[in-house]
Amino acid sequence: MSNKYFYKLLSSHIMILVLAFLLIGLLFSQFVKNYIFENKVNELSEYGEQILLDVTLKSNDTEELLRKYSQLLDARKIQYILFDGNADIIYPNVLMDPSLRISQAEWKQLSTGESISIMHDIKRFDQEVTLVALPYMQGGKISGGILLLSPISSSMQMIGQLNKYLFYTICISFTAAILLSWFSSINLSNRIRAFRKATSMISSGNYNVNVPDNKKDELGHLARDFNNMANKLKESNQEIERLENRRQKFLADVSHELRTPLTTISGLAEGIKNELIPEQEVEKGMTLIDREAKRLIRLVNENLDYEKIRSNQLHLYLIDIEVIEVFEVVSDQLLMQAEEKNNQIFIEAADNLTVKADYDRLVQILVNIVKNSIQFTENGWVSLRAIDQDECIQIEIEDNGIGIDPKEVDWIWERFYKADSSRTNSYFGEFGIGLSIVKQLVELHDGKIEVSSEPKKGTTFRLFFPKK
Repeated sequence: MSNKYFYKLLSSHIMILVLAFLLIGLLFSQFVKNYIFENKVNELSEYGEQILLDVTLKSNDTEELLRKYSQLLDARKIQYILFDGNADIIYPNVLMDPSLRISQAEWKQLSTGESISIMHDIKRFDQEVTLVALPYMQGGKISGGILLLSPISSSMQMIGQLNKYLFYTICISFTAAILLSWFSSINLSNRIRAFRKATSMISSGNYNVNVPDNKKDELGHLARDFNNMANKLKESNQEIERLENRRQKFLADVSHELRTPLTTISGLAEGIKNELIPEQEVEKGMTLIDREAKRLIRLVNENLDYEKIRSNQLHLYLIDIEVIEVFEVVSDQLLMQAEEKNNQIFIEAADNLTVKADYDRLVQILVNIVKNSIQFTENGWVSLRAIDQDECIQIEIEDNGIGIDPKEVDWIWERFYKADSSRTNSYFGEFGIGLSIVKQLVELHDGKIEVSSEPKKGTTFRLFFPKK
C-alpha cells in the first residue's frame, strides 16, 4: 500500500512540476527575448535617429562624422549603412554584404514613413541579429535612410545560460519531489495503518483503541472523530452488556415472581377442588388466590405500559385535577399495604389546588412511588405534599424508611434495575419496572422528577408538573 501511494504521489508531483516548469520556462524565455529585443531596437533606433539628425545638420563634414560613428558603433558591435532615395548604399563606400541591401518589401514599408524592426533572421544573416531601418522623409517622400544591424548571439547565450540554470532547478525540484513524496507516503501510510489496526480491534470486539490525533490536518480531525466513535461504541457496548445482565436478572426475577403466585393459585385451587382445605379456610384461600392473581396482572400491566411508552403509543388526556382528591385515592388504595408494615400515610394539599395531568397516569405515578416508599419503610410514615410554585405544581412523596444507597440513586430509573433482594421483603413494587415507568410518564407530562435520599434517614421524591 505504501509503494502504491508513493508512486501515485510522486507521479502527481512530477506532473505538476513538469507543467509548472514548462510554462515558466516558455514564458520566461519569451519574456527575456522580447525584453532584449525591445532594448536593442530602442538602442539602434536612438543611434539611427541621432546619425540622421547629425548628417542633416552637419553636411560640410559628413564623411568625418560618419567615420567617428562607425568607430563608436563598431565597439558596440553595431553595423550601419546609409542609403539614398533609390535604396542605393551611399555609406560606407565599400562593397557590402548583399544581405544588407533593402528588399522591395522593406522599401515599400519605408516609403510610407514606417520604421522596420526585425528580431532575428537566420536565413538572411546566418546568425541571430536585430535589424532596424529608419526612413528619412522630405516632402512626404523618402529621400534616404539608415539601416542598423547588431548581432544578439551574446543575448542568446545568456538565455541559454538561464535555461541551463532552469534545468538544474528542475533536477533539484524533482529530487525534492521524490523525497517529499517518500516521506509523505511513509507518514500517511503509518497513520492509515493505525486506522486499520484500530478498525480491526473494533471489529473483533475490542473498543479500547486510540488513534493518534495530534495533527491538525484532515486525518487529525478524522482521528478525533474515530476516537469519539470508538468511545461511543464502547459506552454502547457496556450499556448493552449492562442491560443484558439486567434483562437476564429481570427474567429470572419475573420467572420467580410468576412461579410463586402461579404455584400458590394452582395449589389452592386444587386443594379447594379436592376438598383438601377445611371449609373455614376456603374463604381465606380464595382471598389469597385473588391477591396473587392481581399480583400477576400488575406485573403484566407494568410491562405493557413500558412498551407503550417506549413505542410512543401512550396518549395522555390532560384535565385539571384536584391534587387533594388524587392523594386521598392513593392513600385509600395503599392503606392496607401500609398497615401491614405498620406505616402511616399523611396527605397535605390545598383544597383548590389543581394540576393539569392525565388522571389515570397521575394515580399510577403516585401509586408506584408510594408503594416503593411503603416497601422500604417499617413502623414509620409516608407523606404526600403538594406545593403551588410560580410556574409549576410541586408534589413531594417523603418517607422515613431505610433510604437508598448513594451508589444506587442514579440507577433506580433503569428498566431492569431492582434493589438488593435482601431489602425487598414485600411482594409488591419489586419487579424493577415501576420507577422507570414513573420517570417516563412524568416526562410525557413535560415535567421532571428528582430524588434525594440518605441511608437510614428516608427518601424524598419531588415531581414538577408545569401549569401551562
